[in-house]
Amino acid sequence: MKKQRYIFGAAGLLCLLLAWQIGTFFLGQSLPIAKSLAPVETFESLWYLISSHEIDHHVLASLKRVAIGLGAALVIGVPLGLLLGFSQKVEMFCTPPFQLLRMVSPLSWMPIVVMLLGIGDLPIYFLLVFAAVWSLIISTSAGVKSIDSQWILLGRSMAASRGELFRKIIFPAIGSHILTGLRVSMGIVWVVLVPCEMLGVNEGLGYFILDTRDRLAYSELMAAVVLIGAIGWSLDSLIRCALGKLGR
Repeated sequence: MKKQRYIFGAAGLLCLLLAWQIGTFFLGQSLPIAKSLAPVETFESLWYLISSHEIDHHVLASLKRVAIGLGAALVIGVPLGLLLGFSQKVEMFCTPPFQLLRMVSPLSWMPIVVMLLGIGDLPIYFLLVFAAVWSLIISTSAGVKSIDSQWILLGRSMAASRGELFRKIIFPAIGSHILTGLRVSMGIVWVVLVPCEMLGVNEGLGYFILDTRDRLAYSELMAAVVLIGAIGWSLDSLIRCALGKLGR
């Protein structure tokens, strides 16, 4: 089954590559710029960017922002999720405002955040945390509600302290839920990151895309798009592997 998954996955990627080549070929007949976006030109530029280390600091800057944004979202989202999961009154109080805020696109806050926080990393961190925190709150709360109350009663009957209950029963029980929320948050953050990095910073993959556009380096622009997809896929795979190991 695992071998079959790899075969079908590779076939899907080949079909995508073929569609990309056909699309740029036909577009190139009437739009010469499309030829710069073809797979051969793109992968040549991607190899140059990687081998020359020209894009390294942009990748590291983006990964640093993602790590800080997700870390802050975990610090905020997991405790709030625990609170909502254990207290029905807190859940009833918080659900309406949380649902209202959750439905607002993080990108719609960009003009307001720039006006209040200026340009630089701070508004980017705010937008990433805002994008990531809701999935973590919801998944943590759902994990708490899925815990069998008998386990909590058993722990209390054995005179377990509150800290021991969290360490021995609650966190092991909700670990997979938190990782699932983290996986969803990672996908959202990685998508939101690129437009956020167009907010006046001078490094990052979003900035690099703007820079290639201004330099008319369209094959490098497309190479950056491919690299963004590959890195995002890799990050998602890491969390998926952690989920698989936790579920064993």
